Amino acid sequence: MNSFIFLNYIILNKDKRVIISLFFLTISDIFHYMKKLKFLFLTISLSIKKIIYITTFCLVSQFLFAAGGDSSSGDSKSNYYDDAKKLVKRAGKLEKKEKNDKAQKLYSEAFKKLEKAYSSDKNNPDILNYMGYTSRKIGNFEQAEKFYLTGLSIKPNHNGINEYLGELYVQTNRIDKANERLEVLKNCNCDEFKELELIIKTRGSKIY
Repeated sequence: MNSFIFLNYIILNKDKRVIISLFFLTISDIFHYMKKLKFLFLTISLSIKKIIYITTFCLVSQFLFAAGGDSSSGDSKSNYYDDAKKLVKRAGKLEKKEKNDKAQKLYSEAFKKLEKAYSSDKNNPDILNYMGYTSRKIGNFEQAEKFYLTGLSIKPNHNGINEYLGELYVQTNRIDKANERLEVLKNCNCDEFKELELIIKTRGSKIY
């Protein structure tokens, strides 16, 4: 049988004695409540650990996402070039169908994308080649020539630039300069040489 703890408070109020029994607890009850308190503290401790874990996870995830965002942004910049090439290809198909107005709009769109690509990669002759090409297609020959020459300063034997610069010289009636580009290409054993040779012979009647 459990011992009882008996707690009385005797309160004197004037002439009356009031005995108030506040509570009775067995020893086993005390241990029971102590276990409950221990469990409560354990639960709180685990909850705090979970909060710390979740907070840490969120912070790390946010950091990784931000890093991924930067990478994605970089990828996006590099994809401007690929997007521009697709637009140029579509514009070329429209030209063959003699839908020149629509083609020029696409060439202008492509040039804007190439500008963005160039802003983050100024030593890429392929970007400069397409910047020259799209500029030439919308009639800006002076600007196109600058882009081509800048590209050749980076890579003098770039087949595409040499061919397209030769085409520009044919279009602007500078056949001697076009032949200089053909001379550069003569040992490349490539389609660019054959295409420029044909364009020079036909005086531009077959310009792509």
